[in-house]
Amino acid sequence: MAVAATTTRRDRPVRPDTRGGNGATRTLLYVALGVLSLLFISPLIYMVSTSFKTTADAAATTPQWIPANPTLQAYESVLTTEGTPVLRWLLNSLASATAQTLLVLVTASMAAYALARIDFTGKRWIFGLIIATLFVPPVILLIPNYLIVGRLGWLDTLLAVVVPGAAGAFGVFFLRQFFLSLPKELEEAAFIDGATRWRTFRQIILPLSRPALVTLALLSFLTNWNDFLWPVYVLFSPENQTLPAGLSTLQNANAVRYDLLMAGAVIASVPVLLIYMAAQRYVVEGVGRAGLKG
Repeated sequence: MAVAATTTRRDRPVRPDTRGGNGATRTLLYVALGVLSLLFISPLIYMVSTSFKTTADAAATTPQWIPANPTLQAYESVLTTEGTPVLRWLLNSLASATAQTLLVLVTASMAAYALARIDFTGKRWIFGLIIATLFVPPVILLIPNYLIVGRLGWLDTLLAVVVPGAAGAFGVFFLRQFFLSLPKELEEAAFIDGATRWRTFRQIILPLSRPALVTLALLSFLTNWNDFLWPVYVLFSPENQTLPAGLSTLQNANAVRYDLLMAGAVIASVPVLLIYMAAQRYVVEGVGRAGLKG
């Protein structure tokens, strides 16, 4: 047996040693990724750096990456200046983004399940029409949505920010693709055991779709959190503003306090970064599995 094993190992074709070339390629790839990463995060670094500068240093025309005299003055001014209720804006953004995210999950999951698992007449046409709305520029909907929320009496309330975005084509498309990747045998076994379709959807499909649901929740939250144009249109009172819309009031035609703007931007970025760090594992899995079936 030892002789046979030796013969087999000796007769095995020798793989060319390409470790040197692969190592050089890998090194170049890492260098390129590092340079691209620096390019992408350089605005974020400069934002954080500027938030710790004095007003004069922040307004300097020469870029200064490291503050010469680090100070928390901008944060103190943003949080304590009368007429700039940043904490109230932060709570408004959290409330509107959370409420809209929950509504998106409900509407998108139910519509996507029907389009993925239930056979009915015109299903392909309905799905095609939903996908077609992805190609409509959002700015076209500003005036119709404004007229609708105005007729409903929702102007200058968070309902005007939350409800118009509670249903969207992307969420339906994304979850439908994920539902198609789930094995039908699980549903069929539940039906044989006497489960209704609603119970199957709630107790089998939704738990198995946790990565896709978390991914969609994160994307919906980010969309609402970063939305600037629509809140500026429908929110008028300073205390009802969301954080992006409220931060825009920190600048005027006479002067721009870059240190205050950057401090506000840093405060606005912290919740999003924390949420993404907590959900990034589900995001990678959800995006990967959503593309398995067309």
